[in-house]
Amino acid sequence: MAHIPERRSLRRRLRPYFTVFDLPLTLILAMLVTISMVTMMSAGADFPDRVEHQIRNFLLSFAVMWVAANIAPQTLMRLAVPVYAVGVALLVAVALFGLIKKGAQRWLHIGVIDIQPSEIMKIGLPLMLAWYFQTRAQVAGWKHYIVAAVILMIPVALIMEQPDLGTSLLVASSGLYVIFLAGLSWKAIAAVTASVVAFLPIGWSMMHDYQRQRVMTLIDPTSDPLGKGFHIIQSIIAIGSGGVTGKGYMQGTQGYLEFVPERTTDFVFSVYSEEFGLVGNLFLLLVYLLLIGRGLMIAANAPNTFGRLLAGSIAMIFFTYAFVNMGMVSGILPVVGVPLPFMSYGGTAFITLGLGAGILMSIQRHRKLVQT
Repeated sequence: MAHIPERRSLRRRLRPYFTVFDLPLTLILAMLVTISMVTMMSAGADFPDRVEHQIRNFLLSFAVMWVAANIAPQTLMRLAVPVYAVGVALLVAVALFGLIKKGAQRWLHIGVIDIQPSEIMKIGLPLMLAWYFQTRAQVAGWKHYIVAAVILMIPVALIMEQPDLGTSLLVASSGLYVIFLAGLSWKAIAAVTASVVAFLPIGWSMMHDYQRQRVMTLIDPTSDPLGKGFHIIQSIIAIGSGGVTGKGYMQGTQGYLEFVPERTTDFVFSVYSEEFGLVGNLFLLLVYLLLIGRGLMIAANAPNTFGRLLAGSIAMIFFTYAFVNMGMVSGILPVVGVPLPFMSYGGTAFITLGLGAGILMSIQRHRKLVQT
């Protein structure tokens, strides 16, 4: 009798799609999301819909992460050039006929929604650069680094014109990490650093007034305590008043009495610090270090140049988000509107970070498949 192949059950057929999650990375993200929800219930006490919307943001981010984790790195390589090209085209469209909100031209109205194309480039740029160096892994020379720099500068320049200093810094750093991990020599890094320092006076003259004010406020926030320096002063007070162990959950006066502005978004770390103190901050820093470390471990074990560069860049993007946000709310960096990863309220940033985490899981999963 002819052998009749046994039909696999629906459960067995679907199982591979739900075993894509990297356990260590998933546990780290679960801790961050739990901290986010707990902090949001306190910081958003006067905004009843914030917790509900944050749950929605988390679910959307989780869905994006799951989809990305199921996409093979080879497919991501094929998508690199189209994603980058579409992202640049949308940025040009923003410059030509984008929506203006709060004095900045950063959005496009498509159908019934407004999108911010610059967010695409946070993943699109490292994706493109990782593909570029993968295709030239054996012959990469100084000419290729110059081409990579041009690939980086095009979207960054378009984003800075919107103007959006915070996003342009994040996009630029995501690309620079790829170029650095691709093997850029320390001599070249020193030369670029010297060039940037020499360009600072010209860059200062090219900055918008509000950007120069942010730098001056960083130097001396007390020069305008009720205006430009108000955010930083109140944030520093909130962080310092938390002491070693904090004032207790939902007992923070700076946040509860609304002294800390944007306390559910960019300045959520101030609310967390006031309530949980130095001990809570050290724990949060440990969780972020675990997140970055896991990403770098995935990068180190990636099966090819593309996976190594992309995973390393994403891990360092997490670092940049956390470092810049904590630095600006602590008064050691200018306020540039960078959210705290997986903590701050906001759908776009949550989805972008979820996409990055999903790509890390995809690279880790397919490393195992390649080995077996």
